[in-house]
Amino acid sequence: MVNSGGNQGPLRVAVVGAGAFGRNHLRVYRELELAGEPVRLVAVVDANQATRAAAAEKYDIAAFATIDECLAAIKLDAASVCVPTVAHAECARVLLRAGVDLLIEKPIATSLAEADEIVRLARELGRVVQVGHLERFNPAVRAVRGLLNRPMFFEVHRLSIFTPRSLDVDVVLDVMIHDLDLVMSLVDSTVREVRAVGLPVLSRKVDIANVRLEFENGCVANLTASRVSTERVRKMRFFQPHQYLSLDFARQDLLLIDVTAAAGLDLAQLAALATQAAASGQPAPGLALSKVPVEPGEPLRMEIASFVEASHTGTQPEVTAEAGRAALALALEINASIAAHARRTGL
Repeated sequence: MVNSGGNQGPLRVAVVGAGAFGRNHLRVYRELELAGEPVRLVAVVDANQATRAAAAEKYDIAAFATIDECLAAIKLDAASVCVPTVAHAECARVLLRAGVDLLIEKPIATSLAEADEIVRLARELGRVVQVGHLERFNPAVRAVRGLLNRPMFFEVHRLSIFTPRSLDVDVVLDVMIHDLDLVMSLVDSTVREVRAVGLPVLSRKVDIANVRLEFENGCVANLTASRVSTERVRKMRFFQPHQYLSLDFARQDLLLIDVTAAAGLDLAQLAALATQAAASGQPAPGLALSKVPVEPGEPLRMEIASFVEASHTGTQPEVTAEAGRAALALALEINASIAAHARRTGL
């Protein structure tokens, strides 16, 4: 349930947490404001004095050390919660009770109990809560939704170079959760089996993980996530009847291949042919390849614009708190499977 009345006039928005994610939220809100969207960036909240002062000066907005100080001084309509995951529930609790709509960075919380509290408060108070599963707004993902025809096999890779950011959570909650949310939304079936393995490499938490999911409708998804790679890769490939689709999140590219003439080839062979065709611009032998038109755009801007619209109109956001809770539940189940595997193998 969301606020049926919506908001009149521009939304008065604050960004809570002005670190790497928060700085981008600040930038996009100001860009939307200058573009004439119904939003006005009014405040930043950050415990670090230098960080909040820099943001306040750059955007000419008020700065506060705590949410309580901000709420005592300014009437807010909406806020982005960009603090570390461990603080999501506490921030959401205070803001929701103050009547503020929220865009909460992923994952929604660190535990299902915290996620359930956020979902409950949003329903009871009639507030909009959107979860920041950014890839839902990737233009290539937008394009692929119109082509879905019972996808039955996914191969997903999300690899990144190590940084000290977000080490309060493991790679499943930090990185893979993007793809868990996305695959669940594309398959539209419940998960029946989870098998997973993962290892800590450069941090105390799992830094690389491989997961096999089987859904009730028979679809299978293999996902690999790493934050200790030597390269950056963000790709998804999947089969559906007579078609193979290859999606590059970073390049916002989408290839569609008719595999009717190549039914005997496996995924690796098809992927090699697709890569060859994409590089050369020529169809691969035996395959009908087409590059699907994708309207480029910044996913974060599209995500925040969607949140602004939902908050302003009092309508359900595209990525609900319930969807964020479902992605968290699957991520935690995967972590339990990783832990069980580690106990069995002594790793």
